[in-house]
Amino acid sequence: MKIALITDAWLPQVNGVVTTLVELVRELEALGHNVDVIHPGLFKTRPCPGYAGIDLAVSPKRVLTEKLDAFAPEAIHIATEGPLGWAARRYCTKRALRFTTAFHTKFPEILQAALKIPLSWGYALFRYFHKPSAAVMVPTNGVLRMLSQRGFKNLRGWTHGVDTDLFAYQPQPMSYPPMGTLVRPVSLFVGRVSYEKNIDAFLNLDIPGTKVVCGVGPLQASLKQRYPQVRWMGVLPRQELARVYSAADVFVFPSRSETFGLVMLEAMATGTPVAAYPVDGPLEVLCKAGGTDDGVHEGGVMHADLQQACYQALAVPRHEARLRALDFSWSQAAQLFEGFLVNAQPHKASNMGPAGAAVTPLSSNL
Repeated sequence: MKIALITDAWLPQVNGVVTTLVELVRELEALGHNVDVIHPGLFKTRPCPGYAGIDLAVSPKRVLTEKLDAFAPEAIHIATEGPLGWAARRYCTKRALRFTTAFHTKFPEILQAALKIPLSWGYALFRYFHKPSAAVMVPTNGVLRMLSQRGFKNLRGWTHGVDTDLFAYQPQPMSYPPMGTLVRPVSLFVGRVSYEKNIDAFLNLDIPGTKVVCGVGPLQASLKQRYPQVRWMGVLPRQELARVYSAADVFVFPSRSETFGLVMLEAMATGTPVAAYPVDGPLEVLCKAGGTDDGVHEGGVMHADLQQACYQALAVPRHEARLRALDFSWSQAAQLFEGFLVNAQPHKASNMGPAGAAVTPLSSNL
């Protein structure tokens, strides 16, 4: 099948959306599909305001139209709501082509945190963006329920995965010489150093040992000045990042606004347990109860008091964290994605997969 995947997030960007899409394309190609990724690197770009390292396509309509016309895809998936996503949406709606979309990031929360834009405005815009989509793929049950309550339609539960070979299991925390000699326990944060990650909740924790941060972002310079005792590692190649995960005693996930949180799975795959709040993302990763907190956590600990979660997570056996990570695979995620695609041409065969009009809980797809 010829699949066009349009995304504003792609290499060399480093974030969970890019990781998800790179792994998805790899798996789809292994299944025999021909995937054409249309990304910002193919266009004239400009930096995203407030987000160094993220470039956005400028006036992409003409070039995007030429690429889609030349490729003539059988299925079209719009992965993001940025300039390329909007241009692809216009392309499809003007030609009465069917397409699918995904909700990867809670941008309304980011806009509220960074620019004080009311949540209702942000979700109204995103609801409009996704309204023509034949299937809106959502990574957790909690986010699916929230979007449904906000009036989104055609929602599909779509899980994510982790590379358990790259993020190899270590029965004991390893040493990582570039970090130097650190006082244990080592508490690790990996992600963008930005508004929506709630990183202050991690940096302000009164816990023993050493805090380590891997990532960059708009708050990095000011936070490095405020927290000089923290070991700031910047962005690392994924092979090196795997070693950092392996060197930690606990992985701290302070965000309250994630749609999933791939970094938790990456840490758990190496054996490092997770401490998190009981919110979307951790509820899906650490619970098997369909994204709700039944009090049974696997691979880490959730608690309304993040400090208590950290102390308790240190007692989680590393092999249990690894076992929970093994429940997630990119192969399974790609097969779900494949099943939700629709034929771009409305006069041809109906849906290529089981995508219908009803809201589908994630658990029913597993």
